[in-house]
Amino acid sequence: MDAFIYISFFAIYICIFIFGIRIAIREQWPIRAYTIFIVIIGLLYDNGILALGRYVGEGTMLEILHLARYWLHAFATPLLVIFAWDLLINSHVNWVKKQWVKYSFLLFTIGLILLELVTVVFKISLKPSWQYGVINYENIDPSGDSPFMIIIVSTVLAITSIIIWRKQKWIWLFNAVLLMGIASAVKLPIESNAVTNLAELILIIALLATKSFLHNRKGTSDY
Repeated sequence: MDAFIYISFFAIYICIFIFGIRIAIREQWPIRAYTIFIVIIGLLYDNGILALGRYVGEGTMLEILHLARYWLHAFATPLLVIFAWDLLINSHVNWVKKQWVKYSFLLFTIGLILLELVTVVFKISLKPSWQYGVINYENIDPSGDSPFMIIIVSTVLAITSIIIWRKQKWIWLFNAVLLMGIASAVKLPIESNAVTNLAELILIIALLATKSFLHNRKGTSDY
């Protein structure tokens, strides 16, 4: 069942990527906003490997493909901080337009990438695990899967969503971030590991919708 879910997510991400790029070109998004598409590529790859792993079969090839998931996660996920910064600019939050804030967001993003590489990727060791018809290569030592980077990125997104909700009366990003937090923290009595992936998909859609909404609407007052 999960294999079908993952291949469905894979197909949806392809559509989202194509549709999102078309919107970005039409609305002339700045370069910093295109970071969301790097994140989408990472999620597209993640779901694709999970869906097709059973056909590749256990072995060195599949282990390498799964290791690439961790590398993509380390480099792509922190880019959501840059995208959050862009959303705040579109929300007319004036203080984020300052040069020192710009470089702070960039350095913060680089720091998160390095944090994930050092605490997880560089010392990871994988083992195959079959669950719900899907083969996944997981870290042999679960304690090595440091949640720090994800927690920090989620916090940035949560703060961003609250500011946008307050300034623009747009609650959908906050709802998506909240759903992502619940899906990550609560183990639901469902025979599937795809719940978090569904929450990720909803979050990406909410981020793109928020960007388009803010791009086409004037900000209210300074924050």
